Amino acid sequence: MKLTAEKNGTALTVHLSGELNTLTAPELSALLDKELGGVQELTLNFAECDYVSSAGLRILLATFKKMKASKGSMVLSNVGENFMDVLSNTGLDAVFDIQ
Repeated sequence: MKLTAEKNGTALTVHLSGELNTLTAPELSALLDKELGGVQELTLNFAECDYVSSAGLRILLATFKKMKASKGSMVLSNVGENFMDVLSNTGLDAVFDIQ
């Protein structure tokens, strides 16, 4: 997995490339822990992410809760069809802001 973070004031965009799975989820978690301070608008761009496992979903949920607790927002962008199916089947499509 390759992660690229772009911070602009209180906005952070993270571009994910590859698979978000049990092996790579800790990498995303570490990046978010490092970068989320002061962030009010988080966008996770999944345009180049091929797969998201349950470990990845756990990171996304934990991050969503952190953003909500700090009165911030979190957007999942460029979600592919397979990932969207997972979100729909788990009911998470009703939780996350998906664009």
